[in-house]
Amino acid sequence: MLIDLELHSTYSDGYLPPDQLAKFIAGQGVKVASLTDHNTLRGLPAFRQAADGLGVRTINGVEIYVTLNNRYFNVIWYNFPEVDADMHRLFRGIQVRRRAQARKMLEHLAKSGLTVKTEKILDQFSHYIPINRLIGAVAEESGNGRKIRAATGLENPREEEVIHHYFYLQNKNILSESYVDLRRVCALKKKIGGQIVVNHPAKYHRIRRDFFARLKKIGVDGIEVFSPHHSFNATMHLQQIAREFDFLVTGGSDFHRLEGNGHRLQHAWQYYRLESNLMRGINEIIG
Repeated sequence: MLIDLELHSTYSDGYLPPDQLAKFIAGQGVKVASLTDHNTLRGLPAFRQAADGLGVRTINGVEIYVTLNNRYFNVIWYNFPEVDADMHRLFRGIQVRRRAQARKMLEHLAKSGLTVKTEKILDQFSHYIPINRLIGAVAEESGNGRKIRAATGLENPREEEVIHHYFYLQNKNILSESYVDLRRVCALKKKIGGQIVVNHPAKYHRIRRDFFARLKKIGVDGIEVFSPHHSFNATMHLQQIAREFDFLVTGGSDFHRLEGNGHRLQHAWQYYRLESNLMRGINEIIG
C-alpha cells in the first residue's frame, strides 16, 4: 500500500492549499497520508475533508523544529489530539517567536536594497511564516525581481539561490528557525499521546548511533527512513539503526510543490514510491 507521511501545504512552506494537495496525492495512488505543515495545525481539517472524499485516509501530523544539546533537527508528531490546550500553547509560542524573526529577516532584505512592505507582508500570515513565502512576497514587489536578478547574477534564480545570496552570504545568523527543546515535545507527547519520528535525518547528516541512542532514551518513537533526501546507503544504514534501537520506520516525500518551468521531473512521486510493507511497525502509526 502506498503511503506518504510528510506533506506540506500553503499553511506553511508548501504551494498547494490542503484540498489541492489531497487531490494531488490521491492521484499518485496514495491510500494513507499525513499533512505535516511546520508548527501549525491549521490545514488539517481542510486536508482531512478533501482526502476523505477522495478515498485517502489521513493521519494527524505536524513538523516541528527541535533542539537537543545544541543540535538542531526536525521531528514529525503523528496522531495527536487537535484540541489539546497545551499543544496549542506550544505552537502559539513558536509562532510568536517566528513572527519576530520574520520581521528581522524583512528588515535585512530592506537594508539590502529591496523594496519591502513589512507590515503588509506579515499581515498575510496568521500562522507559521516560512522563509520561502517571505522571499516570494518580497519578489512580487515592483522592481524587486530585477534587483534580485542583478544581485544574484541569475536570470531565473530559484528560491534557494535567493536565500543563499541574501542570507548565507550576507547574514547567516539572522536566518534561524523557532526551535523548541525536544524534551519538552516528548514530555507533552507522553501526556497526550501520539508518536514522534525524526524526519529525513540524513539530510542534515544526523545518522550516528549515539544520536539515535539519545533520542530513544528521551522518548522518540521512530525514524523516517524512506525519504527522497536520503541516498540508498543512508537508507540502508537508517534501516539498521531502526532495528537496532527498536524504532518505528516511516516514509514521506516531503512534497512542497510541482517544479514547473517545463521540467520533465516535477515531483518525487514520479520516481520514488513509499510502500508501507517496507516500514517496520508502521501500523502503530497508520492503524
